[in-house]
Amino acid sequence: MKKKIGVLLINLGTPDSPKVSDVRRYLTEFLNDPRVIDIPSILRTILVNGIIVPFRAPKSAKIYKELFDMNGGKSPLLEYGYKVRDVLRDRFQGLADVELAMRYGKPSLEEVTHKMDLAGYDRVIVFPLFPQYASASTGSALEKAMKLIRKWYVIPEIEIISQFYDHPGYINTVVDQAKNYDWKDYDHVLFSYHGLPVRQVDKVYEDRQCSNHSCESEVNEENKFCYKATCYATTRLVAEKMGMTEKDYTVCFQSRLDKKWLKPFSDKVVEEWGKKGAKRLLVFSPAFVADCLETTIEIGDEYQEIFEDHGGKEVQLVESLNDHPLWIDTMESMIKERL
Repeated sequence: MKKKIGVLLINLGTPDSPKVSDVRRYLTEFLNDPRVIDIPSILRTILVNGIIVPFRAPKSAKIYKELFDMNGGKSPLLEYGYKVRDVLRDRFQGLADVELAMRYGKPSLEEVTHKMDLAGYDRVIVFPLFPQYASASTGSALEKAMKLIRKWYVIPEIEIISQFYDHPGYINTVVDQAKNYDWKDYDHVLFSYHGLPVRQVDKVYEDRQCSNHSCESEVNEENKFCYKATCYATTRLVAEKMGMTEKDYTVCFQSRLDKKWLKPFSDKVVEEWGKKGAKRLLVFSPAFVADCLETTIEIGDEYQEIFEDHGGKEVQLVESLNDHPLWIDTMESMIKERL
């Protein structure tokens, strides 16, 4: 008898709209996740609900409005997610059902996993769309999905894709997205990844010290699930494909909340290159499979302003994977390997 297979794609999420109320709801769900802000629950509740969300929601709403307005009133992350899902649905017709859920916001994991429960699958492939594993992204998505699936009366076979930072198709798509920009025409190249608190990467190790494990130069058995190590590994693979040497690029981390996050900080690197007299920077953001607030606005607008303020002229963002045909082919290949 032919097995019935479901594929669950999971991305981070987005507010339903740029309204302050929708942004507040999204931030409340997101920042109350103990894997995102990993401090004692009482402190997290006070910090998030009493300080961060009340002050941050109105400011974030203005930025989200700019992002939505640039994309016809819609979230680019969600729209690209639907486009990719729909193409994969067509390709897997008769072989597997493909669903898309968001860890925070809509379509929610609750509603999508409930739909999948009713479908009665023999096997479910859970595919978080985060190239480099991190507890705050992949770990959170998998934990939530598993909590929901374990409530099903019949729990099917579960297959998990936990990271794909070195998958040739992923690397080739990042490279292909940059084909419209000759990196040699720029003064420097930045590989900007979403930041994390240092304590979160430290937790990967028995000695609780990421700095002791050669994360900037290699991936090994000890650090293969260290976010910092896999970010550097992604960069080396892309740089090699594009003919860059180490002097041509800098790995950096954006979107920090405080000084105890992974360094160097992307905004500071942009500032430093402006002060050095650089006029053009090319910026990759390989931690994101779809363009979003952190790429389009933070890098494309905010870093452009920082660079100009310090003497630079152009910050050019290399687009995320979005609905690039190579990326969809890569996803199809990764799923087929598990059918």
